[in-house]
Amino acid sequence: MPSIELHAAQRDELETIENLMQFYLHDFSEWLPLKFGANGFFNIQDQQDYWRNPATRPYLIKVDGELAGFVTVDNHTHLPGAEHNIGYLFVSRRFRGQGVATFVVSTLLSQLPGQWQIFHIDANQPARLFWARVMTDLTGGIFALHQQPVDGYPCTFYRFQSA
Repeated sequence: MPSIELHAAQRDELETIENLMQFYLHDFSEWLPLKFGANGFFNIQDQQDYWRNPATRPYLIKVDGELAGFVTVDNHTHLPGAEHNIGYLFVSRRFRGQGVATFVVSTLLSQLPGQWQIFHIDANQPARLFWARVMTDLTGGIFALHQQPVDGYPCTFYRFQSA
């Protein structure tokens, strides 16, 4: 098992997360009609308001000391009563399948108790398979499934309480 570190990103590291967002969007372009801007980069919405929100918690993921991805937790929830949401979760392809994302989510759930929602776009087959596989272990099998669209795309939501 590799050494996995979840590091709370500081203000001067937000640019690193925004750079990694290009790779996140590249992956997502398989399921959503995302387009390159004239500069050859995916157009990213201005994230300043997102970063300023006190409920937004950005983290960098390192594996064996090497930058491997990022995750954010926020309060942009779609289900009534949910307090926490995983806004973004990106693990570089090189580190996938090694338990990195499971470790990261498990760590977040233990650090941030409360009502959670985690959702994925149904067209994202890897995410669908990942969440279906790990939710029972992460929640002790106690979660509710919801289907509802987000921005017109069918999504699956998991809602549960972390202690």
